Amino acid sequence: QVQLVESGGGSVQAGGSLRLSCVASKYTHRACLGWFRQAPGKEREGVASIDSDGSTDYADSVKGRFTISHDNAKNTLSLQMNVLKPEDTGIYYCVARWGYCTGLAPWELWDSWGQGTQVTVSS
Repeated sequence: QVQLVESGGGSVQAGGSLRLSCVASKYTHRACLGWFRQAPGKEREGVASIDSDGSTDYADSVKGRFTISHDNAKNTLSLQMNVLKPEDTGIYYCVARWGYCTGLAPWELWDSWGQGTQVTVSS
């Protein structure tokens, strides 16, 4: 199992940007990596995933605003979030699973999860 540590969360006004990072404890170049989020009172939802070949998948709610990327050399996953909206508020989690991505798989099908980082977007 790989350990994942997120950073980069914070508070921003609507329309602003944040960049989240997730550092993995070992090589993840053959893993499917992703981001989930959980808003207050809501279930966790998949936000974005990236496969080892670089292919990506996004939730409809963030398409065109968020970009997921992976730096293999640094074992670092990133999520660039632009044009943030209040409904983007929540705890963001980095996730990993070995093998190829199958879209935004449910939370329980991933192998490793980070502790989360808070993102707050005010109107």
